[in-house]
Amino acid sequence: MRLRHRDGQVIHLGYCTNVHPAEDLPGIVRQLDSYAVAVRKLLSADVLGVGLWLPAPAAAGLAADPAEVARLRREIAARGLEVVTLNGFPYQSFHAPVVKRAVYQPDWLTAERLDYTVNLARVLAGLLPDDAARGSVSTLPLGWRTHWSERRSLAVRDQLAVLAGRLAEVRAAFGRLVRVGIEPEPGCVVESTAQAVAELTGVDTEYIGVCLDLAHLACAWEEPAPALARLAAAGLPVVKVQVSAALAAPRPEEPGTAAALREYAEPRFLHQTRGPGGQAADDLAEALEAGLPGPWRVHYHVPVHAAPRSPLRSTADVLHDAMTALAGGPAAACDHFEVETYTWQVLPQAPATPAELVRGLASELRFTRDEMLALGLSSRVVAEAR
Repeated sequence: MRLRHRDGQVIHLGYCTNVHPAEDLPGIVRQLDSYAVAVRKLLSADVLGVGLWLPAPAAAGLAADPAEVARLRREIAARGLEVVTLNGFPYQSFHAPVVKRAVYQPDWLTAERLDYTVNLARVLAGLLPDDAARGSVSTLPLGWRTHWSERRSLAVRDQLAVLAGRLAEVRAAFGRLVRVGIEPEPGCVVESTAQAVAELTGVDTEYIGVCLDLAHLACAWEEPAPALARLAAAGLPVVKVQVSAALAAPRPEEPGTAAALREYAEPRFLHQTRGPGGQAADDLAEALEAGLPGPWRVHYHVPVHAAPRSPLRSTADVLHDAMTALAGGPAAACDHFEVETYTWQVLPQAPATPAELVRGLASELRFTRDEMLALGLSSRVVAEAR
């Protein structure tokens, strides 16, 4: 979906397809038919944005075959969809039975991560609508924090300098700007906007900035307006926003709350748990076992439009404040917004059918669109040639 900010910018809104398990190109196209098209129809949208997740093997194959990229672009447009952003955080196997810390590998110390990200940029340059100002790719926050060192930080900065150079080559070859956003996440080298400033100062901000995930922002217990001011003061652009809400437990020590939280302690994804005073556990099950003092915010993306069952809550208030800071002022701080609730299938009340998932995704997008319209954005955007 497209909206227009009062400053004249076209704001792109879509949902991330990493909620679906497809790992190859035929499967990715099938998931567009099964889910994205149905979501678009439920929303009565002429065009729906999808933030594609392309696993590394699929990205490499497409990057090596421009004709196949052109064919995929036609397939996307024929379905009333468009792509301005890709999720380059999970490398592959994101829906394996157990993912946990494997999602942070390969990290930004490796050639594999660099090559994957450049492949995504090349693919996205071929998928972008003709009238899109730019493309964006989100990526992991350098690596998991364990055993990190200043030497590794210096090595990663060298890697990011190479990345910027290769993104400039993509721009020269395709005539399209694609930017990469480092995505702060609890437990990683870059967990907060302050750490983003510390680790990314000196990068080429023409091509590299921050992907702001609003659930992660909440789990870091950051206030949105000061966090954005910190990034702006450092000259780090927000190249992409992932619209998401985290699980919140004001009193996890209460038996009823602890019992409700245990329903969310599932084996696939890592659910880092954080308190405002620095109390931390790397997974929800660990926090429950340790009796970590509350209140908690848990890195568990819950649907943005619906609160969890009481006594649990979501960080919808942080989401609202962040959206206000990002899009409610005289100028938009970002033009790519992607709803990213990848946890639908592991929720305690997971959708029982594909149709239920479609309704859930449509409800999230409708909620986000309404939030943006309430901030003064307009849905009257004339789509030019795509």
